[in-house]
Amino acid sequence: MRTGKIQAVLFGFLLFLLPLDFYLIFGVAPTERIMGDVQRIFYIHVSLAVSAYLAFAGVFAASVLFLWKKDLLWDTVASSAAEVGVLFSTLVLLTGSLWARPVWNVWWAWDPRLVSMFILWFIFVGYFLLRRSISDWHRRARYGAVIGIIGFLDVPIVRLATTWWRSVHPRLKGEGGGLEPTMLMVMLFSMATFLLFTVFLFLFRYRIARSENRLLVISKRMEV
Repeated sequence: MRTGKIQAVLFGFLLFLLPLDFYLIFGVAPTERIMGDVQRIFYIHVSLAVSAYLAFAGVFAASVLFLWKKDLLWDTVASSAAEVGVLFSTLVLLTGSLWARPVWNVWWAWDPRLVSMFILWFIFVGYFLLRRSISDWHRRARYGAVIGIIGFLDVPIVRLATTWWRSVHPRLKGEGGGLEPTMLMVMLFSMATFLLFTVFLFLFRYRIARSENRLLVISKRMEV
């Protein structure tokens, strides 16, 4: 099945899954006893974080393959996945701030997970700034691959920050926290929905990038 067909199928699923996900979050999941309704942000917040991890894992894999194969196709895969990762990590930081304000009474706290997530975001913003500063495609891809691999190394640090360091950041069940069964069901459904959304956005951006690359090649041939 071609990427266009996969994208169309995913789009059809998401037209149903995304509204259902928001209905489960705001209409089915019980209200958390201590934090109240503001806790509902975390279904989206955590799903965005997991989606960002997946996107950056794609950057890592594609970057390794580029350095191995020297095929610019993998650079296109890496940069497309990186754009999706930056988008989701930006939304993670924003939704985290929206939660922190009513609960911690601040928009930002120097918590280990928040700081490590901000560093991850900063690395991949730098990834794109570097790429824009280099005109040679092969050199840009090579430097980008190195940063993409190094940047991904921060993902396990973000994930394990609440385990390695003292943190006030809420934890999931696997990190020593706990979720009521209905909450857990909604959380898992939301994560699955956003993971499909991640794949959809990646395919969407990848197809655009491939078209841009073909136009660039054509324009260079015409110049010659």
